[in-house]
Amino acid sequence: MTVMEKVDALRRERGWSVNNLAMEAMLTQSTLNNLYTRGAEPKLSTLRAICGAFGITLAEFFSDDEGEDDELVRRVRALSPGQREGLLRFLRESERR
Repeated sequence: MTVMEKVDALRRERGWSVNNLAMEAMLTQSTLNNLYTRGAEPKLSTLRAICGAFGITLAEFFSDDEGEDDELVRRVRALSPGQREGLLRFLRESERR
């Protein structure tokens, strides 16, 4: 999987458009569109901004060894604040049983 394929997978996982990613990463939409259309690899600073938008580190982005815990953390980070709160309430209730 190329860098941009992984970026695209993470973007789609969150249900974001390219414009949403651009806003979250504080990049211009044309920067991202150029990366997608040209199939180019992003600069390190651009990739760092994209990872920041996803709430992951560069090390996590490049990690090929995604275990169950890593997947869980990645999926929780992809949730909206309201969804996170709902999940937290669910987990707290589950512990009480």
